[in-house]
Amino acid sequence: MSERQLLAKRIGLVALANLLVELNSLIMLPLLTKSLPVSEYGVWVQISVTIGLIPAIVLLGFPQSMMRFLPSAQKKDRQEIFYSMASIIILAGLSASVAIFLLSWPIASAIFDGRQNIVQILSALVFLECLISIPFAYFRSVQQIKKYSIFNFVKVSFSLLLVVLLVLSGKGIVGAAIGLLVANTITFLAMGLFVFMDLGFSLPKFKNIREYLAFGLPTMPLSVSGWIVNSSDRYVIGLLLGTAFVGYYSPGYTLGNMITLFMTPISIMLPATLAKYYDDHDIDEVKTILGLSQKYFLALGIPAAFGLSVLSLPILSIISTPDIAAHGYLITPIVALGALFQGAYAISAQVMIVEKNTFLTGKIWMLSALSNLGLNFLLVPSMGITGAAITTLIAFAFSFILTWHYANRSLKIQFDHHFVLKSLTASIIMSLLLLIYQPEGALEVILSIAFGVLVYFVALFLLRGFTFAELDFIRKMIQT
Repeated sequence: MSERQLLAKRIGLVALANLLVELNSLIMLPLLTKSLPVSEYGVWVQISVTIGLIPAIVLLGFPQSMMRFLPSAQKKDRQEIFYSMASIIILAGLSASVAIFLLSWPIASAIFDGRQNIVQILSALVFLECLISIPFAYFRSVQQIKKYSIFNFVKVSFSLLLVVLLVLSGKGIVGAAIGLLVANTITFLAMGLFVFMDLGFSLPKFKNIREYLAFGLPTMPLSVSGWIVNSSDRYVIGLLLGTAFVGYYSPGYTLGNMITLFMTPISIMLPATLAKYYDDHDIDEVKTILGLSQKYFLALGIPAAFGLSVLSLPILSIISTPDIAAHGYLITPIVALGALFQGAYAISAQVMIVEKNTFLTGKIWMLSALSNLGLNFLLVPSMGITGAAITTLIAFAFSFILTWHYANRSLKIQFDHHFVLKSLTASIIMSLLLLIYQPEGALEVILSIAFGVLVYFVALFLLRGFTFAELDFIRKMIQT
């Protein structure tokens, strides 16, 4: 099997795991929205959002450093690299967790409807999220993609099981938080055991920690800025409109953001793979992989954006409540378009990563984050939750345009404009047929999705969206 086929196989494996993870999330969404008051569901969303924020700060960019330096390291050096970074992550995560616990009352009063007990549980959840990031980064760095995918699925599935059981047993939002805490604890212990068996243990000497920090720290503003663009709108909505409107906003956002399902496996696999080719001075292969990644993402992302936009109202009516669907169905198409820009950005940003120019990506995302936060406070009071979605779209479009400009100045990425036009044409044909059909109910929606996929790919084939060489590569990859 060629290196490119192996990469495609690994991307496919991660994509399958991500699909199963997203299915779990979609299963949890209706169970929570239909079992909890909309304000309590809004608190649950705030828990999820906060878990995404704190690790972005306290990890100090070490997961990115691990993925950059571990793949090309000799086996004897991997222990030092891994345990040096892991030790600092544990210390920083514990410090953040203690601070959240001590400040639980003011935090609860600001964004958690005064639920101090939820914030106290959240302090432990934040620490566990920092811990879990360590083995996940290790599995990605050493290309143990099966373990990464399996544990990603197990983590979400186990959380779903415990959260749903406790909510349905009448434990409410507190039970949901405790279920998540127990599931994450068990998952981390299992993952940590596998890393220990694979790597062994040695006390870190922190020999090259300055180099790892020099690479990782500039990615911190990138991570925090990414969180601001992706998630701070929930905080702003909660502060200005209340947690009930967070509950109205989140399902539509989640549905539109499903497009990142196609981007995530590519962005997970590319850093370590491209770093190897770049360090071997095989620039042509780097450019080819980036171009193909961009094309395959758009081939799936463009029709998904059209389909989710057309089917937003019936899907939200099924997976949430009619009240939530009526408030949030317009959020989906705006977020879906933003997710397209986000995916295109994630691929083009790989140029900065392999060139170790993380400072530039950090600056771009800081500008995006500041503009996003300011626009949220400007538009949410006047436009409500729709304003929050629009600011997200603007931020992702801005980040993509700037990143694409700088990436192409240093390493020209192949971009097939003709394919994009063909994909748009096929997507419009598909959408018109879905609009004529106007499905209602779960069965009709499922059949409509299957029909839409078939129509899109038939139209794309007739328009010759892929070359025969690319179709042959896909065929060989599936058969291998």
